[in-house]
Amino acid sequence: MILTILSTVAQFGVSVNYNMVDYLPKNSPSMQAMELMEEEFDEPVENTRVMIQDISVTEALSYKEELDSIEGVTNVMWLDDVIDLKVPLEMADSNTVVTYYQDRSALFSVTIEEGYEVEATDAIYDLIGEENAVAGEAVNTAVSQKMAGSESMYAAALLVPIIILILVLSTTSWMEPVFFLTAIGVSVLINLGTNIFIGEVSFVTQSVAPILQLAVSLDYAIFLLHSFSDYRKEVSDPKEAMLLAMKRSFPAIIASASTTFFGFTALTFMDFGIGADLGLNLLKGILLSFLSVMIFLPALTLMFYHWIDRTQHRPFVPDFKGIGKRVMKFRIPSLIFVILIIVPAFLAQSETSFIYGTGEHPESTRAGQDARAIQEEFGKNMPMVLLVPEGDRAKEEELVRELESLPLVSSVISYVNMVSPAIPPAYLEESITESFYSENYARITLYTETDAEGEEAFSLIEKIKETTDNYYEEAHMLGESVTLYDMKNIVQDDNRLVNILTVVTVALVLLLTFRSISIPVVLLVTIQASVWINLSFPYFMDTSLVYVGYLLISTIQLAATVDYAILFTENYNHLRKEMPALKAIKKTIDDKIFAIFVSAAILSSVGFILWITSSNPIVSSIGLLLGRGALLAFLMVVFVLPALLVIFDRVIKRTTWKANFFKEEK
Repeated sequence: MILTILSTVAQFGVSVNYNMVDYLPKNSPSMQAMELMEEEFDEPVENTRVMIQDISVTEALSYKEELDSIEGVTNVMWLDDVIDLKVPLEMADSNTVVTYYQDRSALFSVTIEEGYEVEATDAIYDLIGEENAVAGEAVNTAVSQKMAGSESMYAAALLVPIIILILVLSTTSWMEPVFFLTAIGVSVLINLGTNIFIGEVSFVTQSVAPILQLAVSLDYAIFLLHSFSDYRKEVSDPKEAMLLAMKRSFPAIIASASTTFFGFTALTFMDFGIGADLGLNLLKGILLSFLSVMIFLPALTLMFYHWIDRTQHRPFVPDFKGIGKRVMKFRIPSLIFVILIIVPAFLAQSETSFIYGTGEHPESTRAGQDARAIQEEFGKNMPMVLLVPEGDRAKEEELVRELESLPLVSSVISYVNMVSPAIPPAYLEESITESFYSENYARITLYTETDAEGEEAFSLIEKIKETTDNYYEEAHMLGESVTLYDMKNIVQDDNRLVNILTVVTVALVLLLTFRSISIPVVLLVTIQASVWINLSFPYFMDTSLVYVGYLLISTIQLAATVDYAILFTENYNHLRKEMPALKAIKKTIDDKIFAIFVSAAILSSVGFILWITSSNPIVSSIGLLLGRGALLAFLMVVFVLPALLVIFDRVIKRTTWKANFFKEEK
């Protein structure tokens, strides 16, 4: 309890990082380009667009000064930076003018310093009012930062009563759910507090890890207290009953914790830091939950078991005897159905279209409305920066001319087309040249008519790289689109590694748990099929899926829901030593269907509530996949796994060490 109190206080000292870029590997091209530009130039890439409507050029210049004076705003760029406003606008290049000013609407390119996103965007909102608009990378970060805390509290407020209701229905004491939640709640708080030694966690970890830890590890407490209740009927001494319960439930708890633990270990091998950050927190959480259930919960229960006795109530859920017989009638249709859909599901989940960033904000939010308003008025306008070696003005001019001719490139800003290749930079004031040249590099800024990501944006990046490589051996690109392009390449490699590691580690745990070669295969096929079916939904519904959610859920669903299959198979193996296969499987369904349903209902509730409450597309995507995945895993374990265990009974018997299966007399 002392550790819990200290951790509760310490969690407020843990900082949360809302910038996905920080989780790219340091050796990725965009991160190297970013570091290089910070060394060579004072001005970073603009990350915000501000649109102010119904203003004159003079009023726009006044707004520009006010925007520039906001704390956290390091640079504001507008029309006066690219043309001479003393010349009438009608005489200027129309393509350049409409990029910044049209129909009395002005569009400013603003750079907000990292760490000031919330304060700066709030100040911009105050300045421009409700009728104008702000959008961009900094706005996305600010929205995530403001919503994360309140949404986590809202999700918890919805989730805890639902979990309590599920637990009350599954027990015969009003106090047992309190004991379950206390044991796991303590480990969640300690996990949050011990993050202070890490120093910083990602916004995904902050939003997902505590709730996911609670849902995944609640089973451990349920296993122990259910065994304790059973032994109380046989043994009068509560301490002895607890010792027997710990001994009986330990194999199930350690097997369940191990599959989850080693499944989450795979996440820590990701190059993309958000996966590694979440994996580390979940590993720590599973370990703390296991220790809490095996050390803290027995002590708590023995001190206050009288409360459980005094708050007994009749079972709210009827007996499930006979349901196994009815379920087994569907074993052949269920198996045929899964065989028919498993290949299309596998192919579909590999063809899903992905979003690699945070995705778009809902239309119901101001951020979503503002982004749409700016796009309707000025179109798409994504900035990228190209750094090339400084010195050869003629080569630079040729490159800029070719870049300007590329489809979807709306404009290019560089020294050679904004000033003149004929004028040596040394003859001009530093204030004119510093944004174009450093000691070693020339900076060329491109504006593209693409979204931040997608096939169009990524193809254009490849074309720009190819064009630049024709002129320079060394070149560096950066910007939001370039970062997402790198992210795509990195996380796709991560996906293969993480999936292989998850399957291998979970298979090893199952091999050691059941001392069988065939049982791990049967269980993994059952759960992996539910993962593929789950991940195929976006393809058939023609929706894009946030890739981070896809990457994490393929590991989380397998690691978290294989517990249902373990619980089911362990009970079946025990009964199979005493009776024939079909009778054993029916009794296992009768005995365990409700326990598995409780576990799946809790995990599914966690997922769907994260989906409903979170405005962050990554967290929302993880929630939807988790909620749907838990239900699919439950259906697979109840309808498909029994059929596989019965069909492969002889194979399992021959490939399991000391199976000792019941032999029917001839």
